[in-house]
Parts: sequence; C-alpha cells; structure tokens
Amino acid sequence: MNTSAKTHPLKASLIVAALLAMPLASQAAAMNKSEYQAAKSRISTEYDNAKSACGNLAGNAKDICVEEAKAHEKVAKAELEYNYTGKPADWTKLQKTKAETAYEVAKERCDDKSGNDKDVCLKEAKAAETKALADAKMNKKVGEAKHDAAEDKRDAEYKVQVEKCDALAGDAKSNCVATAKANFGKS
Repeated sequence: MNTSAKTHPLKASLIVAALLAMPLASQAAAMNKSEYQAAKSRISTEYDNAKSACGNLAGNAKDICVEEAKAHEKVAKAELEYNYTGKPADWTKLQKTKAETAYEVAKERCDDKSGNDKDVCLKEAKAAETKALADAKMNKKVGEAKHDAAEDKRDAEYKVQVEKCDALAGDAKSNCVATAKANFGKS
C-alpha cells in the first residue's frame, strides 16, 4: 500500500489546522491606504444612491428605506475598518454597529403597527439588539462580562414575554405574567 496516500489526508488536516490557528489580524485583507480611501468613497456613493432611491416612497416606507440605507452605510464602514486594521476592537465595534443599526431599522418597521402589537414589536426589537450586544460583549470579555451579558439577554427575553401578556386580560394575563416570571426566575 502506498504510504503517501495515507499521510496525504494528515498533511491536509495539519495545513487546515495551521490556517485556522492564524491570528485574525493576519487574515484581514491586505489593503493599502488608497484602496481603503477608494472603498470609503464607494460606500458613501452607495449610500447616496440608496437614499435617493427612497425619494420615490412616502410615509413610513420612506422612513424605513432611509433607515436601511443609513444602516447599510454604517455597517459597511465598520466592516471596512475591521478589514483594514484587523484589530479585535474593530471587530467588536462592527458587531455593535450591526446590532444597533438592526435595532434602528426594526424600530422603524414597528411604526406600521399600533397598540400592543407595536409594543411587542418594539420589545422584540430591543431584545434582539440586547442579545446581539451581549454576544459582542461575551466575545470581547470573559468571566463576569459573560455573566452580565447572559443576564442582559434573559432580561430582554423576559420583557418580551411580559409585553405579550398585555394583550390578555384577567386571569389569563395574571397566569401569563406568572409563567414568564417562573420561566425567567423573576419574583
């Protein structure tokens, strides 16, 4: 039996493991200053085009469109910065930017709703943002920060459940709130 056929998969596995072990900074795109500036300019142009396309819309549809254009620009700039520097701090900023812009767009979408549906929509949007920010925090820090982030996520989920109970009345509402409190360890 050919021994090189047996060691080939092992060599491939070792190469893959070595590539995966490389630090994040070395995986950042090798970009010079002029490429960085050109990409920044392209992002601004894309934003201007996206925003002007919103001009044909009216009401909340226009507001959502504009907010989506802003979000896309902010995330693209944060991604560009991270790709340029490869710094973990810029990765964390990117994750925060994604969470915050997604929340802003979601809030705008909630404006189409009313009453309890709108309240639930807003709580769900806030919970999603809180979870994403907590995930970014957990990836940045260890120990106490992970614990705090996990509690933030649970609190956000609890608030969504309690808000959903507001659509109910009487004993159904009381039972719903009691169940939410029991599920999330609240008193």
